[in-house]
Amino acid sequence: MSKPAVILLVDDSRMDVELTLDAFKEARLSNRIEVSYSGQEALDYLFGNEHFADRNRHPLPDLILLDLKMPGVDGFQVLQRIKGTPLIKRIPVVILTSSKEEGDRALSYDIGANSYLVKPVAFTGFVEVVRQIEDYWLTLNIGAPMTADDSA
Repeated sequence: MSKPAVILLVDDSRMDVELTLDAFKEARLSNRIEVSYSGQEALDYLFGNEHFADRNRHPLPDLILLDLKMPGVDGFQVLQRIKGTPLIKRIPVVILTSSKEEGDRALSYDIGANSYLVKPVAFTGFVEVVRQIEDYWLTLNIGAPMTADDSA
């Protein structure tokens, strides 16, 4: 990518958010990270609701890191809304969760997740996961082409 990617991190756990942000710093990645602490806040961001309406300040992300287990609007519901909306359905969504449950993994892929990663317990493992996310999703992967809906 020619400019630093915008990543939307969606996780209700402040501790997990801090761990992820620390891992990005440790990996020396210069991507812009936007954080949503709930599924509803993520949807508000993605759909430009209320104070997220200014796309210069709150641009659509190039990648979404999404936790599943959140109160209220959970990650499955967020994923379903993303993949059901033409303007944003091609944004890659990487599930980043503590859940190793086969049912969660299957449902995530059924709804349209692009990848499913289980959060490592050790910080060094988390840094390595962040590096691999950056290497693949933001460097090697060639994103989907724009559709007519994208330019509207």
